[in-house]
Amino acid sequence: MSRKLIGIDLGGTTVKLAVLTEEGEVQQKWSLLTDISEDGTKIVPSIVASINEHIERYGMTKEDFIGIGMGSPGTVDLQNGTVIGAYNLNWKTLQPVKLLIEEGTGIPFAIDNDANVAALGERWKGAGENEDNMAFLTLGTGVGGGIVAEGNLLHGSVGAAGEVGHITVEPNGYDCTCGKKGCLETVASATGVVRLARDYADQYAGESTLKVAIDDGQLVTAKDVFDFAKQNDALAVKVIDKVAFYLGLACGNIANILNPSTIVIGGGVSNAGEFLVEQVQDYFNTFTFPAIRSSCKIRLAQLGNDAGVIGASSLIKGIMSKSE
Repeated sequence: MSRKLIGIDLGGTTVKLAVLTEEGEVQQKWSLLTDISEDGTKIVPSIVASINEHIERYGMTKEDFIGIGMGSPGTVDLQNGTVIGAYNLNWKTLQPVKLLIEEGTGIPFAIDNDANVAALGERWKGAGENEDNMAFLTLGTGVGGGIVAEGNLLHGSVGAAGEVGHITVEPNGYDCTCGKKGCLETVASATGVVRLARDYADQYAGESTLKVAIDDGQLVTAKDVFDFAKQNDALAVKVIDKVAFYLGLACGNIANILNPSTIVIGGGVSNAGEFLVEQVQDYFNTFTFPAIRSSCKIRLAQLGNDAGVIGASSLIKGIMSKSE
């Protein structure tokens, strides 16, 4: 029997886990709630216990596994397998994740940033189609990303490569949690889309169901804004056009520098589908020079919630191939 991989996608609400083949096919998957109480000290022990329980349940042993890969929020030390600053996990101090998981399971372990891992997943089994040069943007509560160049995931000198959410798209724009102004994250995340809609509604005097909903104090989401735009609501169309402008500008800058063959857009906001991609593509064409424009495709992510576990398992594949 061929040996298996385990992928872990660690999030602030849930931990997703999966057993995969060496080829990246998900065979079993499950999840558990992320218990962030007591400074997040219960998170890793609960993961270890869950892995061991499922290995036993499936009638397997640790020898059946090549390794475990994990994507985690926060600042990840790849060599030491530690994480710090994952505040949504209550991890304010250094967490020896690799040490604890290897000790608890007896299986080799590798870890990387969660957005990087999702990029690897989309590259390996999704919209990236195993291409050597690709960029990945995930549009959720924030905006994250990952860059693969010449077949390698880029990390940079302090591990901050691929932080596409902090590309400046509006120099005098909204304050960002990173400390500067006008980051892509402030206008293209789910919260950013709603922020734009509220600001535009304040200045908008025409007919608009979206404006009525906002002025009425209703809870409006990014999905609502996109849905109104698809119905040709004049205010919503204006908001989404601006979101597409910012995304097209950021993607254009990424492409002009890195020359990827594909830029993959994922995360909750990407559920708007081709409606969003077509508008981003129009602005992308405006902001790129001809050789880039003709060689780079913008695609929707394909793996959904499985991108993290698939990409995490590929960390083990990468380590094994380097050691061969």
